Amino acid sequence: MKPLRLPPAPRVLVVALRRLGDVLLTTPLIRSVKRAFPDAAIDALVFAGTEGILAGNPDLAATLTIPQRPRASETLSLLWRLWRRYDLALSTQTGDRPTVLALIAGRQSAGPVEADGLAATVKRFALSRSYQTDREQHRVLDVLRLAEVLGIPAQAEIVCPAGAGRAPLLPPQPYAVIHAAPMFTYKRWPIGGWRQLAAGLRDRGLGTVVTGAAADRAYLNEVWADSDVVRLDGKIEWPELSALIAGARAYIGPDTAITHLAAATGAPSVALFGPSDPRVWGPWPAGGLERPWAASGTIQRRGNVWLVQNPLPCLPCRQEGCDRRLDSHSQCLDELSADQVLDAVDQALAVRQAA
Repeated sequence: MKPLRLPPAPRVLVVALRRLGDVLLTTPLIRSVKRAFPDAAIDALVFAGTEGILAGNPDLAATLTIPQRPRASETLSLLWRLWRRYDLALSTQTGDRPTVLALIAGRQSAGPVEADGLAATVKRFALSRSYQTDREQHRVLDVLRLAEVLGIPAQAEIVCPAGAGRAPLLPPQPYAVIHAAPMFTYKRWPIGGWRQLAAGLRDRGLGTVVTGAAADRAYLNEVWADSDVVRLDGKIEWPELSALIAGARAYIGPDTAITHLAAATGAPSVALFGPSDPRVWGPWPAGGLERPWAASGTIQRRGNVWLVQNPLPCLPCRQEGCDRRLDSHSQCLDELSADQVLDAVDQALAVRQAA
């Protein structure tokens, strides 16, 4: 497609109103725009509470936030501040709110639309450029289709949080990082599995550093009760967390934003997947995803990432656990053995040692 015409030193807005992991997965698009328009001042608009994962991003001039459920006055204030402020505004979602914000903010706009329906037709007409979203494609690749419609080269590189500072309380010996707390219960591995994993890491001569949000502390108190681990949950910021994981011999975690971050740092990363479809949401390795993830398998490897599943016939169901709700259990994770996870860890450690 013919490259989009922008004025010198354009102002660009990228709208990404989703969860932490989704925001991180928009950074390849932001990098693509910055490489194509080096003099551009690029802002990101995200939900409050997700902006930390963009900390220190060298491609961004500023990060704007909006509450997930804003009051009417907050919405009006935002619309007033955004009105035609940007030469180009990009929505990374098909939803009404991000699309409308892009239309209001940008003199030109682009974004994805659904395959059919009246709303999709209206958005396709209103946006300067658009494409039909593909929900069967990996999220990074789907967002990068915006680069295609802008007529610029795609840069499939996730940009990690960065900044000064070092994580405190690191063990004196080589260490692994475990992040045991996903946002939703249906993505959890049983507590016994995490404890067996930590014991296995200790047997392999590794210290164990565990991370998590302050809001997860009650759950993590239960997971790590009487365990010989270094706990940093709620104690470090995103840049320090990124540096901590990058220095680990291995990282192990469930389907969560931290696991996407771990993969992007280049650390050998073991991802425990249950109902989610890895073809769409599998971690994106540091060197890019040269071959798509399979829908299911016992242990798959792509680059610096090992994806571990308990491949039941229903996997991946793409549902919110067996009970179809956020606080549900997931049989595929309940029955995933610690031995299988440790097998993947051993593969990751061997690669790290060889390097």
